[in-house]
Parts: sequence; structure tokens; C-alpha cells
Amino acid sequence: MSNIYESAEATLGFISSPCLTKVELRVACRGISDRDALSKPDPCVVLKMQSHGQWFEVDRTEVIRSSSSPVFSKIFLVDYYFEEIQRLRFELHDISSGTNGLRDADFLGSMECTLGQIVSQRKLSKALLKQGNTAGKSSIMVTAEELSGNDDYVELSFSARKLDDKDFFSKSDPFLEIFRLNDDGTESLVHRTETVMNNLSPVWKSFKVSLNTLCSGDHERELKVAIDFTASNGDPRNSCSLHYIHPYQPNEYLKALVAVGEICQDYDSDKMFPAFGFGALIPPDFKVSHDFAVNFDEDNPECAGIQGVVEAYQNCLPKIQLYGPTNIAPIIQKVASSASEEMHTKEAMEYFILLILTDGVITDMADTREAIVHASHLPMSVIIVGVGNADFTDMQILDGDDGILRSPKGEPVLRDIVQFVPFKDFKHASPAALAKSVLAEVPNQVVDYYNAKGIKPKCMSDYESTRTFSP
Repeated sequence: MSNIYESAEATLGFISSPCLTKVELRVACRGISDRDALSKPDPCVVLKMQSHGQWFEVDRTEVIRSSSSPVFSKIFLVDYYFEEIQRLRFELHDISSGTNGLRDADFLGSMECTLGQIVSQRKLSKALLKQGNTAGKSSIMVTAEELSGNDDYVELSFSARKLDDKDFFSKSDPFLEIFRLNDDGTESLVHRTETVMNNLSPVWKSFKVSLNTLCSGDHERELKVAIDFTASNGDPRNSCSLHYIHPYQPNEYLKALVAVGEICQDYDSDKMFPAFGFGALIPPDFKVSHDFAVNFDEDNPECAGIQGVVEAYQNCLPKIQLYGPTNIAPIIQKVASSASEEMHTKEAMEYFILLILTDGVITDMADTREAIVHASHLPMSVIIVGVGNADFTDMQILDGDDGILRSPKGEPVLRDIVQFVPFKDFKHASPAALAKSVLAEVPNQVVDYYNAKGIKPKCMSDYESTRTFSP
């Protein structure tokens, strides 16, 4: 099982696409070991991004002299693609005075993650690793601020005059900290200037800050999966079946599930995903069901991560009988019920993404159109991946790209929430290309919903900082 999962995941890489938004990353470290009993490290963090299996430097922070718990003023501004996995590495180096940059610096440890993990959690803290082991008690914290596309910036510059000397023999080594006042009365660090050594009238470098940097989107996306278990897929024991489980290669259902799920799972705080099946005869009475839990636990259909969904899918196949018809309205209605409950909460911060994997022509078109029109008023999107070579004309109609979808009674959708992609178009492409196409419309669908409801993003008030720094 792990071989199947890893072989599909390994090809998910960085590919170019239009930038959806930009993200500001702020970095702080804690518990860096001292060089020796008499001196502390001079830390600097280098940000790298993986592209086509190689690591490339994006930017680096300033060097903070003599500090074991630095909070860096440098803000990393990176392009953020919701529909891609962007792998990042934060490397911590000790660059002492007189050394030739990183060439002579001491490597103190690194941390790897995806940009999606940072954005979804807003604040990610992890231990630093060195040669596969934890680097003492040192850790790194990265905080993300997602910027809107129309952010305005202001350039600030500061200087000071006639500062007091440290003592008779030496002048001050000043730096400046700029804080913002949060709604709850706490303060958060916005910028920390460089330290100007031995100067009573310092002029610090100017810097730009977003006027919208005080607020950021805080809407969590929850992925729910629905898998087609109708007889038209073929007997799973037959190698011609779309559900055939090869011991080393993922079938088309698994490829689509891993490609999309690997990205969506970054936006779920507990990484637990409800997985449902439809169109099968299920135990114990073997009656047809169109919304059964793949793990057969109707009270708790959640699986631990995408890996858990894949395992539940594989365990489920031998226990059910593929049947029919191909009805997808019940599963849309099931998710819409959860979305409706969320919509009536005070904050309505959870957005649902239903991923439907199916091989054929749906048999309840009228009910499906009705369900989608109703769901278009709710915080949810529907992604349909067509597996196999069936006629998917009806799916194109549901997508609505060629016209406004209407219910059988003529009611139009409030907004376009369906994205359909035929998997056969991506047979010779990477899973990342499939994920990019499948998820391309989701960010705008999320924004359209919250804008229509007049729900503004939350303000971040949990960005941790301290006013005690070592210059």
C-alpha cells in the first residue's frame, strides 16, 4: 500500500501556473545552542523552494548578532498556488563576523514543510533537524500572512538623533521595533529594523508594509470524498477494472484521489477526511446505497489523512458488490446538509469541498441539478473527476462553463460551484497537472461565497512575538 501511495505522491512537484495570491512569511527561532560558554550564535535563515526535485534559494534573512532566540525582521514574500504542492526548506546558519557568507558558516539545522501547511495553520512551529536528528532543543516558527490581490503598500523609513551613549567608551548599537495593536489589546511585531552598530544618530533602511497586513483569510477548507462503486467499473479482481488493485501501481481512482487529496489535506486542521461510496450493495444486508461510509462506520466516516482514505478504499472493495445505478444527488445533499449547518453558525469559517470520482453517465440528472442549485447558496464546491472512457456530456452540463446550470424548475445556480475534469486527458501528465486543473476554480469559488455573504476574513491576533531581543 505504501508503495502505491508514495509512487503517486513522488511525482507531485512544483509546476508553473498563474499566481493566485502572495504570502508574507515571518520567521523566528528558539533555543539555538550557544557556540561556546562565551558567545552566542549569529543566526541567519535561508529559504529554499523545491523545483523539479532540486532546491533553489528564494531569499534569506538578515544576520542577528549574538542571539539564541532571534525574531527576524526580514519578510519573505512568496507566490502562493493553492492547487500545487510547494515544498519549502528553512535552513538556519551561524554566520560569525569576518566569515565569507554561507561558505564559512556553521549549519545549525533545517525544517521542511509545504507552503500550504503554513498558510492553512497560519503559524507553524517545528523542531530543527540536523542530519536527520533534532538539533538540540532548537525550533523554528513560521507565520503566514495571506495578501489579497489588491493590497496597497506604504514605504516607511525611520531615523533617530542624539541617542545616549552606552558608556564613556562606546556608543549605542540601536535597532527599532514596530508593533501593531490588535483588537484584543495585545501587540504583534510588524517589523524589526537592522541593528546599526556604534551610532548615536542612526538612519535605518526603508521598508514596505501592506496596508492590509493586519487581516488575513482564515477560512478552513474541508475535503469530503465520494467514490463510484457501480458495476460499470468492472470486477476489481479483473485487471481491466478501473478498481483493480495492482500491488505496485495505483489505479486511476487512486491517482486522482492522491493528486487532489495531497493538496486539499493541507487545509484541514485535523487531517481527518470523511469518505463515502455510492452505487454498491453493502453488508450486512447487501442493499444498494448511494452514500455509505467507506470505512463502514456511519457514525464516524472520517479517515486519517489521504493515506487513511486509500486504505479504507482498498479494505472496502472485497466486502461490497459493485451494483448501480449511478446516483450522485444523495451524496451532494449529504454534504450540503453539513454546509447548511455551517452557514448558520456565527462565523461560518468552514468551506466544504466534495470530490466525486466516477466512471459513468449519472442516472439522476434532474435530482443532481436540483441539489447543485441548492448547494450553490452554501459554503461548498463540487469537484468531479471522470474516470475511464465513458460519455461525460452530462458532467460538462453540470460544470456550467458553457452556460448557466438550472434546476428542473428553471432556478439558476447562485454561483458556479462545479468543476469537472476527465481523467483521460491527464493519463500522460503528472498528478500535479491533474490537481492544478481540478482545483483551479476553487479559490475564486471560496472568495465569491464569502464576498456574497459579506463575511470578512478574521484579523490575526495570535502572531506571537517578544519585545526582548538580542541586537
